Amino acid sequence: MPTPIKMPALSPTMEEGTLAKWLVKPGDKVEAGDIMAEIETDKATMEFEAVDEGTIASIAVDEGSEGVKVGTVIAMLAEEGEDLAEAAAAAPSDDAKTKGKPADESEKASAPAAPAPVAPAPPPPAPAPAPKPAAAKSDGDRIIASPLAKRVAKQQGIDLSGVEGSGPNGRIVKADVQGAKPGAAPARDASAPATASPKAAPQGGELDAPYEAQKLNKIRKVIARRLTEAKQTIPHIYLTVDVRLDALLDLRKQLNASLEADGVKLSVNDLLIKALARALQRVPKCNVSFQGDELFEYARQDISVAVAAPSGLITPIIRDAGRKGLAEISTEMKELAGKAKDGKLQPQEYQGGTASLSNLGMFGTKQFDAVINPPQAMILAVGAGEKRPHVIDGALGVATVMSATGSFDHRAIDGADGAALMQAFQQLCENPMGLVV
Repeated sequence: MPTPIKMPALSPTMEEGTLAKWLVKPGDKVEAGDIMAEIETDKATMEFEAVDEGTIASIAVDEGSEGVKVGTVIAMLAEEGEDLAEAAAAAPSDDAKTKGKPADESEKASAPAAPAPVAPAPPPPAPAPAPKPAAAKSDGDRIIASPLAKRVAKQQGIDLSGVEGSGPNGRIVKADVQGAKPGAAPARDASAPATASPKAAPQGGELDAPYEAQKLNKIRKVIARRLTEAKQTIPHIYLTVDVRLDALLDLRKQLNASLEADGVKLSVNDLLIKALARALQRVPKCNVSFQGDELFEYARQDISVAVAAPSGLITPIIRDAGRKGLAEISTEMKELAGKAKDGKLQPQEYQGGTASLSNLGMFGTKQFDAVINPPQAMILAVGAGEKRPHVIDGALGVATVMSATGSFDHRAIDGADGAALMQAFQQLCENPMGLVV
């Protein structure tokens, strides 16, 4: 019998997602492990693999559909030798999907109340021909249309207020939009009262500069929510040190020469990850998180590293970085960064972490203050290494210096402990042999 393919829960907290892209079509054969679709969660865009083998009989949810609940049937899979038409027919129909859902509030409002009993009346005259159904709307003339139909209409310049819906309860679907012609909405009936529908002003007031509104993806929404929460609820304290990098850069050059045959090339960021992890080993009071009435002190240094991905900032994790060698950290970081930029990270690769590192030095940024990533209690922000006047052995000279700023949750970490961590980080960078032993 046909097997329904349902919207998966790709993370423990996932309740719904966006079916970003189908990689198969009806009639395609799939085997266990084949990638069938890309699904956008609130963290990343992830690949959805086939569990069983068979032939795709039908696609129940179009790509681009948003808010698809976990457990919703998105496709049907036919077994070997099974008739595809019969398998496709077994998919839930649109009526079945909407069955049991409450009627639209506008329908409730417009539904006539049950009349009181009256005496029989003579039959009324024959009614006039019924007008063509209007495009489905609810209170406030909100268009009832599928997400895909809205996207296609926007791309083709079609005003949905003039499109008639053929879906359940007059809902506009993709086929309705494809049959429509671009253009303005039909003129309003002169007898109907004109109602103004001004566009809502953006937060902070209307600006006179031209703009293009872009809908936030799920990842950007999560970033906005979490960073707002962090700045509103976490009392940040900032501590900055200047770090002389010359010895660390010399060590990196020597190590890369010896590791070249192994295909490993260390970056400065790889050494900074190790330095932060070793500093947390030396100052464990900073490897903590505030948990209401408790303080969690972690026995392992899991370093979240900020990576700029096309969909937004994400922080893959180097777990147990304090115990890993530099070559292992470098190899793992390159793999995770590649996955992050392709939107292929798995939940276990970015969820967790006991402290974070954000490096904007490659953009020439000299110094900045980073926002703590809750529930962590600290994040280290490092800027660019640059030639600066510096006192060397009591005399003024020129050295390669980097500014590093630690942001600490003052509920969990005292200023003295944060300062001790920054000092340990500085010493490890300026005497880097402690990173290889």
